[in-house]
Amino acid sequence: MKRLFYLITLTILSISCSASKPTEDTTSNNQISKDDIVTIANDDIEYEITIIEPGFNAWLRSIARPKGYYTQSYMELHNWNFVQEYNNRVLNPQQYNPRLYELQIDYQPTVDYGYDVNYKLFNYFIYFQLTYKQRLTAYVPRI
Repeated sequence: MKRLFYLITLTILSISCSASKPTEDTTSNNQISKDDIVTIANDDIEYEITIIEPGFNAWLRSIARPKGYYTQSYMELHNWNFVQEYNNRVLNPQQYNPRLYELQIDYQPTVDYGYDVNYKLFNYFIYFQLTYKQRLTAYVPRI
């Protein structure tokens, strides 16, 4: 299966060697629980997204708008804009924090990733912007 994107954030840096090992649920900032890893796969087009972010899964379940609130085309448009700016920041580590912007995201506007992938990516960008006080586009992230 092809990897669409692999987002890593601040916490994963401190445990880079343990990312492939099973982790225990913990409140320590030095470990990631299984609940902090979100994997979304679209088997029809053989792409997946893996998000490793403490708190994102709980935020997605409890605070984010429910599925169906946004249309797929709305999220695709925003995701494309978010990805372009995010990748720009990855390429400019002198200007932007390289611990926040580590790896480029391979997101193509001509590929139909499906609703689920777009929904979770869109919400990750909202979570990322709210949590780390970042603005990727003129779109004001809100819940």
